[in-house]
Amino acid sequence: MKLILASGSPRRAEILRAAGFSFEAVTADVNETLHSGEAPVDYVRRLAEAKARAAAQILAKTGTASSAVVIAADTTVVVGGEILGKPQSPEDARRMLETLSGRTHEVYTGVALLRVPDGKLRVFDAMTHVEFARIAADEIADYIASGEPFGKAGGYGIQGRAGRFVNRIDGCYFNVMGLPLSRVYAELCKIGWSPQINATFNLG
Repeated sequence: MKLILASGSPRRAEILRAAGFSFEAVTADVNETLHSGEAPVDYVRRLAEAKARAAAQILAKTGTASSAVVIAADTTVVVGGEILGKPQSPEDARRMLETLSGRTHEVYTGVALLRVPDGKLRVFDAMTHVEFARIAADEIADYIASGEPFGKAGGYGIQGRAGRFVNRIDGCYFNVMGLPLSRVYAELCKIGWSPQINATFNLG
């Protein structure tokens, strides 16, 4: 049974690859607009499911996978009740990093596993607390100049240069990168995937 990662994120691919998973990647773009009054956990779960279904439609059209599990995820950063998406400009990145400086924030990831072709779906989420040290203005400027904040929720990547700003985390480190690895593995097993089973589903 194939694994399909419904993401163009190099970080999610890196997590799976380093953990020994064999997979193919399919980019599934969806509208990421936040609904009015939507809670962070509902937001990431909704987008993860939408990405999984979009990827499954691509597989159906191309006929590239008749037996697979699609993995899709969406991650967001929340501080003081404000959802921080991906910065759209250097000024936006600076605002986000100044907001995170010296505070603890939450990182939410929603994950959807969609089995093809029978459509069995599992959607779950994970949350990690991350405590930032105070970041000086020149440190923020240097970090923005590196280009690393862009394309990342909250304007930072814990696995890169921003790691120097992290005092502590409470929860899954990989969740902050974009995919709660141990939970994903456990849920894959529940949905019938196994590294030893490549041809048939367990439909029990």
